[in-house]
Amino acid sequence: MPPKFGTSGLRGLVTELTSELVSSYTTSFMRSCATKGVVHVGWDLRPSSPQIAQAVITAVQAQGAKVKVAGAVPTPALALAASQAQQGAIMITGSHIPADRNGLKFYTTQGEISKTDEAAILAGLVPATSAPTLPDIPINADPAAIQAYSDRYVTGFGPQALTGLTIGLYQHSSVARDVMVDIITALGGTAIALGRTDTFTPVDTEAVDPEARAQFQSWCQDHALDALISTDGDADRPMVTDHSGQIVVGDVLGALTAKALGAEVLCTPISSNTMITRMPEFRDIHLTRIGSPYVIAAMQAAQTKDPAAKVVGYEANGGFLLGFSAQGPAGPLAPLMTRDCLLPILCSLHLVQSTGRALAESVAALPQRFTAANRLTEIPTAASAKFLHNLTTDSAARAAFFDTQSAETETDLTDGLRVTFENGDVVHLRPSGNAPELRCYAEADNRDRAEALVTNHLQRLRGKIRL
Repeated sequence: MPPKFGTSGLRGLVTELTSELVSSYTTSFMRSCATKGVVHVGWDLRPSSPQIAQAVITAVQAQGAKVKVAGAVPTPALALAASQAQQGAIMITGSHIPADRNGLKFYTTQGEISKTDEAAILAGLVPATSAPTLPDIPINADPAAIQAYSDRYVTGFGPQALTGLTIGLYQHSSVARDVMVDIITALGGTAIALGRTDTFTPVDTEAVDPEARAQFQSWCQDHALDALISTDGDADRPMVTDHSGQIVVGDVLGALTAKALGAEVLCTPISSNTMITRMPEFRDIHLTRIGSPYVIAAMQAAQTKDPAAKVVGYEANGGFLLGFSAQGPAGPLAPLMTRDCLLPILCSLHLVQSTGRALAESVAALPQRFTAANRLTEIPTAASAKFLHNLTTDSAARAAFFDTQSAETETDLTDGLRVTFENGDVVHLRPSGNAPELRCYAEADNRDRAEALVTNHLQRLRGKIRL
């Protein structure tokens, strides 16, 4: 699949993200979008990221702009630094997808690029005629971005927010693996680093395999953990388990975090858990297509309608966006309109510390709806689209395909095909916007049923899709 904009920036195979192509996109971004002549550049720990960063830096400088090299940093840390300075940023990351792929995330002075910005970048592309001469990236990258990111949470939560908690940190190859240990420690918790690797590991917090789940349970038991935390490669998606190693899925973390922050208006994709419609704390809920640009657009529309509204957004993967100046346990938390892993992680951990209850108890107190998700990989987008078009237009094909014992009551085409059944089951099929994957989401009245719906329908998809 050639490099293209998806739900989270430009993505493609490393072999196709040539210096010429990266230079062309970066140049068009500089000419099309507001940066105030300064671009912050950061990258994740993929082997290909530093070389791509060199091409970005060269292209930015060729446009006469200044580069602030943040180095290997979490995406939300880079976004925070650019936001505070009201300058541009480019993050080199493929997020959760395998190491043979990578990508670019662009930020203007207003934050993440919008779909309108994407169109302007694409319209302004001019193919590079030759590979640019690449400089060496400074050995000592500016630590200001990572320090400001850490300070945000130490100030907001305070040095006693996690006192008494023992927290496991599955580090793998996440670019946030060291700063997360530092922050947990600074907030009074005991951090136990686990599973660190020098080989890039594509951790998808929405699709955790059974072997990893078993390892989490083992770690929780062996180390008497109060919780286990992790994130994906660039740290914009959280992963949290309770003390037993049971994963608390992202859209549950989102609801817990929104409630803890006193949010009134929620903006979240159509795939998120519908429990929020049963929670009286939220007066307005906006359901969007999947992807942070759509969530941000909904948040901005809500803020335009009511500038004083306490607006937040989150995705089913748990990435949380804060749209108002919130109050943390110890201090203020400034808005950050990009997906972040740490805010939902810390809110859920502080809930354990402040209430004295296991995280599982707080989850059990929420309205009982359960979601699950997984995906088929290496599925060309065209093959997924053809199959879904057939299901969408043919009710008999849907009846034959969906593995339920209940009649269909509603279909929703907001993003992919989402079908609701008479017994309350929901199955949602959607091609990934940034990788050759077909995702399956499900919702039901119990966890086992939701997971079984995903497993069963992925098995059916394997036999139906023609590559």
